[in-house]
Amino acid sequence: MGPRGRWRPWCLLAPFRGSCLFLFFCLHMGASCPQACQCPDHAGAVAVHCSGRGLQEVPRDLPADTVLLKLDANKISRIPNGAFQHLQQLKELDLSHNAIETIGPAAFSGLAGGLRLLDLSHNGIRRIPKDALGKLSAKIRLSHNPLHCECALQEALWELKLDPDSVDEIACHTSAQEEFVGKPLIQVLDSGVSFCSTHHKTTDVAMLVTMFGWFAMVITYIVYYVRHNQEDARRHLEYLKSLPSAPVSKDPVGSAP
Repeated sequence: MGPRGRWRPWCLLAPFRGSCLFLFFCLHMGASCPQACQCPDHAGAVAVHCSGRGLQEVPRDLPADTVLLKLDANKISRIPNGAFQHLQQLKELDLSHNAIETIGPAAFSGLAGGLRLLDLSHNGIRRIPKDALGKLSAKIRLSHNPLHCECALQEALWELKLDPDSVDEIACHTSAQEEFVGKPLIQVLDSGVSFCSTHHKTTDVAMLVTMFGWFAMVITYIVYYVRHNQEDARRHLEYLKSLPSAPVSKDPVGSAP
């Protein structure tokens, strides 16, 4: 068939079986392409090409046995949770040259074991969703994204298997430290810079300031408490001194009753 559907070879036997229902079943089993996509032969595997089709979201009717999926050069801005969870045989996924800014934490669920290549280059990604990408064993392309270089990005990259051919093109579009804006991220990290050390120092300073504030409050309360008790004690002593002295009667020594 054309790009909209694929025949199974054994379905050619359908007319000899004398069953239109069987033929319909064969066509149903042969996964069809999404509208506006093409499914050319790809070394015997199912390839789905949806490049440059003006798509604004991931198609929902992708064949379940897709091995290669090209969604590059579209207008996709977000990858929702479970967008590819039914594509258990997917090996390569090309999402480059889109407008992706948001990736759900479970966007690539179901692909952890089989996916070999994930291309997210040339998008609008500022922060790496560690929950979404950290479990993938695939090589990941992240070049030409407006990444914000900070501790969270550095920690996320530790868990990713970056594509070595494009890793040098990952640059800091913005940064927690202005001097690294526009510089290749790997070059910055290789020089010994750690965005997390700055983050930890800031956190430590904040904790010290907070602890000092609590300590000052405790000291102030103790001083107030002591002074208040001293004032009460002084007033009580003055009150006792102001009381009239009681006369003391003395019996004559040896006097008779």
